[in-house]
Amino acid sequence: MTDRVGTSAAAARGQELVLLVAAAAITTAALAEVELDQQHALTAVLGYLGLAYLVALGCAHLAVRRWASHADPLLLPCAALLTGLGLVMIHRLDLAAAAAAAAHGDPAPAPDAVRQLAWVAGSVVLLVVVVWRLREHRVLARYGYLTGLAGLVLLVLPGLLPASISEVNGAKLWIRVGPVSLQPGEFAKLAVIVFAAALLVEKRELFTTVGRRVAHMELPRPRDLAPLLIAWLTAVGVLALEKELGASLLFFGVVLAMIYVATGRVSWVLLGLGFFAVSSVVAYHLFAHVQVRVHVWSDPFADFADTGYQLSQGLFGLATGGLGGSGLGAGRPDLVPLADTDFIVAGLGEELGLLGLGAVLVVYLLLISRGLRAALAARDPFTTLLAAGLSCSLALQVFIVVGGVTDLIPETGLTAPFLSYGGSSLLANYILVALLLRISHATRRPPEPRPARPAVPLARAATQVGLHPV
Repeated sequence: MTDRVGTSAAAARGQELVLLVAAAAITTAALAEVELDQQHALTAVLGYLGLAYLVALGCAHLAVRRWASHADPLLLPCAALLTGLGLVMIHRLDLAAAAAAAAHGDPAPAPDAVRQLAWVAGSVVLLVVVVWRLREHRVLARYGYLTGLAGLVLLVLPGLLPASISEVNGAKLWIRVGPVSLQPGEFAKLAVIVFAAALLVEKRELFTTVGRRVAHMELPRPRDLAPLLIAWLTAVGVLALEKELGASLLFFGVVLAMIYVATGRVSWVLLGLGFFAVSSVVAYHLFAHVQVRVHVWSDPFADFADTGYQLSQGLFGLATGGLGGSGLGAGRPDLVPLADTDFIVAGLGEELGLLGLGAVLVVYLLLISRGLRAALAARDPFTTLLAAGLSCSLALQVFIVVGGVTDLIPETGLTAPFLSYGGSSLLANYILVALLLRISHATRRPPEPRPARPAVPLARAATQVGLHPV
């Protein structure tokens, strides 16, 4: 058993190392292509960015293989590749901003890629701390209610603060103290997932109690709907206080997905979708910012110069990229407002094309599917719900972001996980990956061998009396 354990850990270490080297090679080659297209030469910035990225990956790899040796070898490389591609696009936008400033005779703005590298370093530190200190992830279930309270406070706090320190682009999602700004909702998402997993395990009988049967479906009893109603009311409260569609949709969608995983009943999903439909209609008639988002979604070119400008430019970029893309550094993603945050997917689609953007989505799919695989292999319900909630949150966020950029659904203002510029999202998503690494290590680790009992000679063996059925 010991030999097989060592072989399994060594194989995972080798696979993860090979994949991380491939992610680093892709990122470095992409950075070089951007600089050659934009500046026709390689600069020292490429060396700084590439070296710092390699050091961060190396530290993460060593920590994971030291304290979670049986963790899924695909999780960290997928996150690293997405982070690297985001760094490439942010550096590409930095070069475009510097060229535009030089054309107007202004000094070049401070590069965002350097700041993003600092956030990558901080994210890796958090990943290492979680993998190192959280030896048993099931201990989180003991603090489910406390974690839920903390998540609720983090979720609602920006909406209660003055707009001067919490509002950016019309949404009250931030807390700004001097030069430092954080988005508490990103961390609230993780806290709510932990709370929902603990609650669903503790109250499993409440959710599986048979209710009234209607149209071949078993609907829950009215008194059992309290958790779903609380999640729905919280989502509506976030929409009203913070003027943010994305956070509200993400919060409610993740809770609804976890309830379905816990119960396996379609009736809960249908009820949740009914609540969502009713609240969407009410929100449209009550909140002006919701009406603006819906009008832009229905016809982004109707008000091209104002509210529809961002989405229209993003669609133009995706159309320009076509199937194969214009090439890294050869497009104009800088024409799209917030191209490094909300609309970074549009920039990647323009310069990498449909094929390149599809490859990025496949990397997301790999990361999400490996998280769901860990959920299926879990040996206890809390671990199953926690891994499923974390994976579903990633899947839902990617759907909301890509759907908004492509005009499939109203644009929400959420950022693409690992890709977009910003510290809060990157820190929270690396904590998410660290939790999935811990869970996959626990599910993939072989059971401890039982100590062998010493053999007893037959002459000394105790006599056992059994009843033979007649």
